[in-house]
Amino acid sequence: MLNDAGGRERLLKLGVRNVPVVSKGEQYVFGQNLEDVAEFVGLQGTGHKPLPPDQLIRKWTNVLGAAQSLIRQIPDDTINDRVIPNRDRAIRLLCHHVFRIGEAFLETATKGVNYAVQHANVPPADGTYTTGKEIAGYGGEVTQRLEQWWSGLADKSCTQKVPTFYGPQPMHTLLERSTWHSAQHARQLTAVLERYGIEPSRRLSAEELAGLPLPERLFE
Repeated sequence: MLNDAGGRERLLKLGVRNVPVVSKGEQYVFGQNLEDVAEFVGLQGTGHKPLPPDQLIRKWTNVLGAAQSLIRQIPDDTINDRVIPNRDRAIRLLCHHVFRIGEAFLETATKGVNYAVQHANVPPADGTYTTGKEIAGYGGEVTQRLEQWWSGLADKSCTQKVPTFYGPQPMHTLLERSTWHSAQHARQLTAVLERYGIEPSRRLSAEELAGLPLPERLFE
């Protein structure tokens, strides 16, 4: 949508209000599950093999720790600036979103809450989480809850189905999506700091991100 001037009009013509979407004529499939996309376009799978759940949870909590470090560096007087000029999203909301992804996952995994389109985009209440320090503290709480959930999870195969807006999915699929989703935003926070001339205290390495199906571009 950001890079395709006619994308919004084609999306609305299909009657779809959410992205990503892959379409052929008037048929379409949501792009959240790449295996569904591969089948839709006539391929025999994507060839991608998700990391085991135990590796994903370790990578995810590591990513969240890195994000906390980065967010603490963001000057309070810039936290309401836009992340990028052509999208109306404040840095504060992006920072909160990195950890809200984890909170949303837990609500679905433990309470059966439907992972709706905007589930991970619920913003903080007005007047809350207004500094990097406060948001990083929230991130620490979410990380701790994820670690406790994993420690107490009886079936760590994560094959059990959970409800999402793109249909029932194995918990493993949502876990992978949530992990790379937080990682992508952590990468963006690095770019935000660099824009302000601040050397990031914590850069996620290629090894730390290995095995995650991250978007090729930093801002999609």
